[in-house]
Amino acid sequence: MSDIRQQALDYHEFPVPGKMAVCLTKPAQSSHDLALAYSPGVAEPVREIASDPVNAYRYTNKGNTVAVISNGTAILGLGNLGPLASKPVMEGKALLFKHFANIDATDIEVKHRTAEEFINTVEAIADTFGGINLEDIKAPECFEIEKELIERCNVPVFHDDQHGTAIVTTAGMLNALEIQGKSIEDAVFVCMGAGAAAIACMTMLVKCGAQRENVYMLDRKGVIHTRRDDLNEYKALFANNTDKRTLQDVIKDADAFLGLSGPNVIGAEEIAMMAPNPVIFACSNPDPEINPELAHATRSDLIMGTGRSDYPNQVNNVLCFPFIFRGALDVRASCINDEMKIAAVHALAALAKEPVPASVLEAYPQVSSLSFGPDYVLPKPMDPRLLPNVARAVSQAAIDSGVATIPTLPEHYQV
Repeated sequence: MSDIRQQALDYHEFPVPGKMAVCLTKPAQSSHDLALAYSPGVAEPVREIASDPVNAYRYTNKGNTVAVISNGTAILGLGNLGPLASKPVMEGKALLFKHFANIDATDIEVKHRTAEEFINTVEAIADTFGGINLEDIKAPECFEIEKELIERCNVPVFHDDQHGTAIVTTAGMLNALEIQGKSIEDAVFVCMGAGAAAIACMTMLVKCGAQRENVYMLDRKGVIHTRRDDLNEYKALFANNTDKRTLQDVIKDADAFLGLSGPNVIGAEEIAMMAPNPVIFACSNPDPEINPELAHATRSDLIMGTGRSDYPNQVNNVLCFPFIFRGALDVRASCINDEMKIAAVHALAALAKEPVPASVLEAYPQVSSLSFGPDYVLPKPMDPRLLPNVARAVSQAAIDSGVATIPTLPEHYQV
């Protein structure tokens, strides 16, 4: 671990600090170039944008930009370490946007005293960008922040910790349940954790067919049930009318376990109590809710996913957020709605069933083959088909649901 720590620090420090830089897209070699880039030539696009704000998409980089914004109140699994400490993560998101979807992303870390101050700050700068990616904001404030910004901003706003996690989790869960011979409509789910990601995941699973009465969510006080009087409005959505109170109560005969909480909160005894052919997604990072080796030693009939890249079935947001925004930007969507999110779910799930190209196997030399099955329920992040497949599905859903301001797919999506 010490070697990885030093490698990570060196990676971020050398040869220059940080992970992103600005590059030019226009020539700046001559006095004429400069006259066009700045004064007097720049006055012409200024006038055009002043006459019609839509022209900002013609004459500036607005249409291919995303702001990655955090207040640092829920950084990875490290907690509330403040906005400046979140900067390496936000730079990392910007790197992923550029690498996977050729989107120019800018990290912005906001210091504030109240949620309203944060909302006002983001609203004030939102028109600079084509979209807003919120990141690492603690619950329950993140729900209010996203809701308000969606209403106030003229560009898509997306809290990746909620919806990116939910989209990838749901895609993987649909495939895993299918392999296990189960249907989402009949499956019983246990969700350990009740923060932003957990609530978003279970909400998306319900939108894709799960029955709310078959969902048992737990927080630090145990099962979230209808007779508790300490629930915020978001947890209350998943209050189950049940006499069950503990993890052992609800895990018995459950079909699926989703962990978005902390390390080692479920053991072999609980895994053994689950229904035949269970699905376990233990997504706490870097240490999952149960060690995969222990889980497999306990049950030979399970499908296991984690948030880690060194185990099969990594539940990784990078499978989603660059392509969600690529699809939204390409048709200039006014928002990222449920239809677009669900389209991304099904595009991801479908891609995992396709034959895997050789280039993907070359990127993962530790595996000799990949095919749809217990150890491959989600595509790999290096799969080049993610960009066209997911982004196209998102763009089409934006068009079909009426939120695209460009009502046709770009030529590069035409088939």
